[in-house]
Amino acid sequence: MRAPSQRAGWRSVGGRALLRLAPAVALIACGTIGRSEFVSLPSSAVAFSWQLPAGFPEPQVPGDNPMSAAKVRLGRRLFYDSRLSGSGDFSCADCHRQELAFTDGRGRALGATGQTHPRSAMSLTNVAYNATYNWADPSLARLEQQALNPMLNRDPVELGIAGREEEVLERLRNDDVTKALFREAFPEEQISIDTVTRAIAAFERTLISGNSPYDRYLFWDEPLGDAEKRGMELFSSERMRCSECHSGLNFSGPVRAAVAPGAGGPEIGKVESEFHNTGLFDEDGAGAYPAPNRGVFEITKLAEDMGRFRAPTLRNIEVTAPYMHDGSLATLGEVALFYASGGRGAGRTSPLKSKLLSGFALTAQEQDDLIAFLGSLTDREFLTDSRFAAPEEP
Repeated sequence: MRAPSQRAGWRSVGGRALLRLAPAVALIACGTIGRSEFVSLPSSAVAFSWQLPAGFPEPQVPGDNPMSAAKVRLGRRLFYDSRLSGSGDFSCADCHRQELAFTDGRGRALGATGQTHPRSAMSLTNVAYNATYNWADPSLARLEQQALNPMLNRDPVELGIAGREEEVLERLRNDDVTKALFREAFPEEQISIDTVTRAIAAFERTLISGNSPYDRYLFWDEPLGDAEKRGMELFSSERMRCSECHSGLNFSGPVRAAVAPGAGGPEIGKVESEFHNTGLFDEDGAGAYPAPNRGVFEITKLAEDMGRFRAPTLRNIEVTAPYMHDGSLATLGEVALFYASGGRGAGRTSPLKSKLLSGFALTAQEQDDLIAFLGSLTDREFLTDSRFAAPEEP
């Protein structure tokens, strides 16, 4: 096995340890890891071995929900099980389709009852490393906690389990295969909403994508096209500043890992996520966004949090259209022009818009190059990996 490329090296940016691709994009990494077709690494979790791409650190896992192969197997089954919904015909996978990097291709997600969600379904790519979850909730720092939202939300209804918990759990208890998987994963615990969410979280932590052309160029010296390389330079240029929000391993801002070079992994919930007002709206001259899509403001009620949303991952962004929290931009070309314009409509002059978004000149060639670079973040293996697909057992 040959060693990874030395093209990447560590540097500190804004107090965070980042891997810097000379001269462009930041990515977290640790140590020397194997070929990007995935290799096994030692794990602190009993009976579970992470399979990580080159340059990826081991994810941080909460102490009260250690990883196990049995738990991942159960979580995968539950993720695709339509019995895990109030209607009995809707599953997590209906909003998180593997071929779309675990998004649904809609501008706004649809729940089990047909109710439209105010926001789009976020990608599950590399969620194990997220500092927080959902578009705009700084308090949501655990996958186990996040999994409760789609199950129990009443407005909007997603899986529609609220008020029907026992009915749904009874469906699972009446299935011999599911019961056996629960016994294996949680030998001393009952089938409950708690064990369901812990199993799903364990499965979702395995959804790791790091074998894109960009990754292979970065770690294995495989060639990258001229357009992609020009786009990479533009992405982190002082003029465009894309990498200032879409930084880190996941191209989404701060991430969390079990081990960071030179430091122990931070406690869960201790990594501060970043949220940005990108100038999509300004309804009143003071920066107002339309309810109920007002970003972090919906949680904190602080005026300065109006319109602030988490930067989503750009990994596999090529297959996750439409874009933005409300799906209002259809193509990557529209997204590039939106940022080049410094926002949209009245939002461009919003007093709450991020100071990073002042707009920039963008030629047609540069737009094509930027899109080519974003396309190089597509990991085709991840989109078809049988480990993440619906299980074959009945």
